[in-house]
Amino acid sequence: MTQGLRLIGLTGGIGTGKSTVGRLLRARGIPVIDADELARVAVEPGQPALNDIRAAWPGAITPEGRLDRKALGTIVFADPQARRRLENILHPRILTLAHQRAAALARAGHTVAFYEASLLVETGRHRDLDGLVVVDAPEDARRARIAARDGLTDEQVRARIAAQAPMAEKRRVADFIVENDGDVVALEPKVTALLTALGVTPPPQA
Repeated sequence: MTQGLRLIGLTGGIGTGKSTVGRLLRARGIPVIDADELARVAVEPGQPALNDIRAAWPGAITPEGRLDRKALGTIVFADPQARRRLENILHPRILTLAHQRAAALARAGHTVAFYEASLLVETGRHRDLDGLVVVDAPEDARRARIAARDGLTDEQVRARIAAQAPMAEKRRVADFIVENDGDVVALEPKVTALLTALGVTPPPQA
């Protein structure tokens, strides 16, 4: 993706814990470019993406002119066509921001980073990266995490899981799989093993 920087994809289904893996990588001093963070930047007031969303779904904008994420989620997770329209609005902007972040990391002397994104496989963008890590978890654990984190009903949880590619499809194209079937303490050594398998040595901690 960027010359001089090895950029490894980090993905998984909603509730599998990919963001937790991302936090553990950052704690080891390894840069992680977070597509969700870039998406938040892309929809700040004044950004073209927010204007496109306002034109498509006026009800997803607050009276203050900001994005109402919960309202937008209710719309797009119930309508595949709306979800594809939103992806077409956001993904090109997110990709541009990701290129900029990767270039900045390369200029700063980093040789490896992770790109954390939910839809790497669905969009086919995993093919442009230097490897793909898939985080998986049992579905009952996923449902419990999503419900607790987002305060969603069981029907909303099912809709969000169904909106993403089946985990079996993601696992088929993975170079490495992290089984997140326990707590964070159990996940720590799995992240260490992942880095060893990738040949990544974390920088010395200050």
